[in-house]
Amino acid sequence: MTVSKLMAIVAVLSMLVSASPAASQQGSLRSALWETYKERFLDRSGRIVDNGNGGISHSEGQGYGLLLAFLADRPADFEQIWTFTNTELMIRSDGLAAWKWDPKAEPRVTDLNNASDGDLLISYALAMAGSAWDREDYLRSAAAIARAILDNLVVERGGRVLLLPAAKGFDAGERPDGPVINPSYWVYEAFPIMEILAPSDRWTQLQEDGLALLQMMEFGPRELPAEWVSLARQPKPAEGFPAEYGYNALRIPLYLVRAPSDIGKLAQQLQKNATLDNGNGAIFDLTTGDPKEPLGNSGYRFINHILACVEDGTSVPVAERDLTSELYYPATLHLLGLAYVVEKHPSCL
Repeated sequence: MTVSKLMAIVAVLSMLVSASPAASQQGSLRSALWETYKERFLDRSGRIVDNGNGGISHSEGQGYGLLLAFLADRPADFEQIWTFTNTELMIRSDGLAAWKWDPKAEPRVTDLNNASDGDLLISYALAMAGSAWDREDYLRSAAAIARAILDNLVVERGGRVLLLPAAKGFDAGERPDGPVINPSYWVYEAFPIMEILAPSDRWTQLQEDGLALLQMMEFGPRELPAEWVSLARQPKPAEGFPAEYGYNALRIPLYLVRAPSDIGKLAQQLQKNATLDNGNGAIFDLTTGDPKEPLGNSGYRFINHILACVEDGTSVPVAERDLTSELYYPATLHLLGLAYVVEKHPSCL
């Protein structure tokens, strides 16, 4: 990347600081909560440990770790996480991150394929940190990953611009029901930043088509999206995957509400459909609409509190403000949600 292009990126990113959820929330995570998260999930090597998934690490977790360290305004922690990510996962020839790293295996990378949500989160966090902390090396890396995402994962199929879940295994021609997408991989708040890093009108179209598709994915009695969706014809749950609203899908309403555009009503309706009468979420069988697994963890429940705050100013219960979850994934969603509320709706706390 040339110096002039880098300076142009810095200038545009600086103007977007107030508009981007992550940028405007820098330092908004309470230090004690980040320290709790760090103690539970950040290994001294710089890897985020998914303790609910056999202690592995993955590109998604590294991306979340980078974003949360940025939100907590912790440059040293950010650097630690990025060093591991860059050394251990950025080993593919196309500029994307290998998605799975297992401390019990040799070699440690047990699946060299990428995961596009992880790539988006890593690039997004690097861009925010590079702009805020004047780190040209972060910006260069962010731009390189964004370009790799655009070149390898953002594709036009059937008149729509799609985000493939990975560089291999999901496209038309690779599966009988391809292309197959995962709607929870659309990190909407990142797309305006990706457009700055790797200029293309496909980023805007990707967001618009993602939102349009999400509203078409109203499967079963509860009208919820599947985690894996075939777009060979009309959207339908993909073959070979459970037809369920699963763990990945739980973050879709959070991504929608954190996005800079006004798509909160879609988040509200989706979360309402995915909530039991007792206020907790669940994994749902899409065919029957029945809950397969109730989810009482406070990290998952916090999304309901965010949406109640946004909708009518309802205060977040005091007991729900602390990071009580001992598991990586709900704790991550909890902190992302809390950072949003602290910055955008502080009256709810």
